Amino acid sequence: MLQAEAAVDGWYALLTSVPADQADAGQALIHYKGQGAVERRYHDFKGPFAVAPVFVQHNRRVAALIQVICLALLVFSLIERQVRRALGPEQTTSGLYPDNRRVRPTGRMIFYHLGELTLRIGNVTDPPTVQITRGVQLHLLDLFDTDIGQTRWPQM
Repeated sequence: MLQAEAAVDGWYALLTSVPADQADAGQALIHYKGQGAVERRYHDFKGPFAVAPVFVQHNRRVAALIQVICLALLVFSLIERQVRRALGPEQTTSGLYPDNRRVRPTGRMIFYHLGELTLRIGNVTDPPTVQITRGVQLHLLDLFDTDIGQTRWPQM
C-alpha cells in the first residue's frame, strides 16, 4: 500500500473550464502554475498597501480609493519589473538579505532598502545630496538608471 501511495506522490487532479480542443493537459498545467503571479499581486494589494476596511460615506469615494490603491500597485509592480529587467536574464542579485544569497528582488524588498535613503537638504551653493548608507541601495539606484548626483531645481 505504501508503494502505491509513493507511485502517485506529486500527482493531483486539475479541473479547468477550458475545453479540451483549446488546450491540452500541458497547457492547462502551465496556465495553472502561472496563477501564482496573480495571487502574489493580491498579496501585495493586501500587504504593503495595508488595504483594510475603510468606512466612507459615498460609493464614488470607495471607487476613488480603490483606484488610488490600484495605481500604487501598478507603480509597485513596474518598479519590481524595471529592476528585474535591468538585472538581465538571470534576474537575481545579492545584498538584499543579510546572508548575501542571490535572490530575485521583490517590490517589497526594493522599497525596504530604498526606504532607508535620506536626503540632505542643500541650498543654492551647496546642492542637496542623497545619503547612501549601504551598497545595495546604490546598486538598486543604478538598476533604475538614476543619476542621484544631478541637482533638479524647479524652473522659475
